[in-house]
Amino acid sequence: MKINVGSADRIVRILAGVGLLSLLFLLEGNARWFGLIGIVPLATAAMRSCPLYSLLGMSTCPAKKS
Repeated sequence: MKINVGSADRIVRILAGVGLLSLLFLLEGNARWFGLIGIVPLATAAMRSCPLYSLLGMSTCPAKKS
């Protein structure tokens, strides 16, 4: 997979993922399971590759200088 997630984007994804996962502990009932959506931004931050960015041809990585 091609790296298309930059440093700033990676930090935002980690914070969003942890925030969403915290819903598992903060909410009650069935609504708490929406916190599992936080796994997606954490996984894309860990892999440094976002499938949606690939489909759209986007990248937040800085351009490599040759």
